Amino acid sequence: MLVEICCGSLDDALAAEAGGADRIELNSALFLGGLTPSAGTMRLARARLSIPILAMVRPRVGGFLYSDAEFEVMQADAQALCELGADGLVFGCLTAERVVDRERTARLVELAGGRPTVFHRAFDVVPDPFAALETLISLGITRVLTSGQEESAYNGAALIRQLRDAARGRIEILPGGGIDPFNIADVVARTGTDQVHLALFAPRLDPSCQGRPQVFFGGGLRPAEDRLDVIDAQGVARLRSQLRGS
Repeated sequence: MLVEICCGSLDDALAAEAGGADRIELNSALFLGGLTPSAGTMRLARARLSIPILAMVRPRVGGFLYSDAEFEVMQADAQALCELGADGLVFGCLTAERVVDRERTARLVELAGGRPTVFHRAFDVVPDPFAALETLISLGITRVLTSGQEESAYNGAALIRQLRDAARGRIEILPGGGIDPFNIADVVARTGTDQVHLALFAPRLDPSCQGRPQVFFGGGLRPAEDRLDVIDAQGVARLRSQLRGS
């Protein structure tokens, strides 16, 4: 069972590898669903990790229909990430009709230069997942990350299994979204998968903001400023042991 850990920093990536992860997806801003990692994060992760690193190419939150300027940024980021040592790219582009954007997807596959490419959970909002799957196969996408178009892969396990059957080995289906040590055995059994994507967090306190709790630097949901979630190396190791024993 291949375990891919979703990471939001160099510290996360180091912890994932220390815990026994087989592969990581490198992002920034996991609280926002994962955005493009910085050049520095990519360069240092490649220098210090031995496992494969798939780099996210996502310039903003709020959907997957990108302006021309945003797609220019995505292309520049994709090229830079590959030059900095990314083993593959993760991305997702949709049209206004919520179908796979063939032209932009093909361009990012081209920029990957033969490296693995992953169409991320933008797939989970397309109206016809089986048609989208065939489109991605025709474009040469390596892998689809999906929760089965549900809130979690646990809830979407039936569709994930159907997608694996429909793929017939032509493309990989990677279950992800809401997988944890409590439901992973069920997800694996119901989907028949040989790989999973998840994040296992432990809280870490940052006391630098505790003197002024009324000061807030973000918007919207207002997460606590004096703590952050980081990948739990011991949690990854326990998960690996759990999977070996199942």
